[in-house]
Amino acid sequence: MSEEKFIHRYLPGAGPGPTLLLLHGTGGNENDLLPVGKIIAPGMSIISPRGNVLERGMNRYFRRLAEGVFDLEDLQFRTHELADWIAEAAARYGFDAGNVWAVGLSNGANIAAAMAFLRPGVLRGAVLFHPMVPLEPEPAPDLTGFPVFIGAGQVDPMSPPQETKRLADLLKAYGADVSIHWTPGGHALTNTEVQAAREWLSAAGRLGFAR
Repeated sequence: MSEEKFIHRYLPGAGPGPTLLLLHGTGGNENDLLPVGKIIAPGMSIISPRGNVLERGMNRYFRRLAEGVFDLEDLQFRTHELADWIAEAAARYGFDAGNVWAVGLSNGANIAAAMAFLRPGVLRGAVLFHPMVPLEPEPAPDLTGFPVFIGAGQVDPMSPPQETKRLADLLKAYGADVSIHWTPGGHALTNTEVQAAREWLSAAGRLGFAR
């Protein structure tokens, strides 16, 4: 690549298999979720890009107009930009572009959900921590069998439970296989959620490793 589209980290795995796409929350960077990725899918390759949008000095993956109000035009542009970059990164590093699983937190979870909606087939599955509904796509995508884990807080002020349920209902309406793990907390990512995501991935052998 002649020009780097995303500042990122790439950690090769122990062998062939899935690659985790780690997508940080607002104010995070390409290093934030590396420990999470190593816990939920040990030994797997990791690609972790930094969001290209700055909001009051904080990294994000797309713009918003206000708290909880997304710039839908920018969201769509940034989603396609990220999806295209995944294919470029796969060619650069030699991982399987058809076996990429997203692990996103908050803003990162939202763009991962948007990618599932707008570019079905780019992701093999997704772990979404504290997501919202990014947009309602037209036309409706076919996500038959697409596995999704959602980690959510019952008193989350940023991603309220009703938003989590609405996203889950949308995903299910498009055919996705959705599991929700509720915690009694708020918007912060907890170890309980991380371990639940690991259990979800390993129990069904989704990434090819056992507990």
